[in-house]
Amino acid sequence: MPSVLVPVDGSDNSMRAVEAACRQVAHRQPLTLHLLNVQPPNHSGVVKKYLSQDLIDKFHQEEGETALRSARARLDNADIAYTSHVEVGDVAQTIARYVRELDCEQVIMGTRGLGSSNVAAITGLLLGSIATKVLHLVEVPVTLVK
Repeated sequence: MPSVLVPVDGSDNSMRAVEAACRQVAHRQPLTLHLLNVQPPNHSGVVKKYLSQDLIDKFHQEEGETALRSARARLDNADIAYTSHVEVGDVAQTIARYVRELDCEQVIMGTRGLGSSNVAAITGLLLGSIATKVLHLVEVPVTLVK
């Protein structure tokens, strides 16, 4: 069965990607839909000095679940079957790994996520966006949704 990965970060753009996936599901039954939220790791030694790894893991899981909440509600309301995943790691690399592991034939993702700070904007200009990185890392079609 064809499989599609939709990275979700809770932003309006990622929700538009979920909407695009809903439209695709309506036209291509059966289709396996996978939602993925990737939490960037916290490499700060200060955090690990004061919090256990279990608490850090719980924090990442809760943040991921919060980011997925709207997407899940939208798919549940449309009665569309899906699986959802929360991972910690480099966002683009993790998306690419999931594409391979889940044997996805397509990625549908927003062009911009929640990184709206000045630092994130400058980093995006220098290093390229997550979407650009994913385009280079995967060998399947990537649909970018504005």
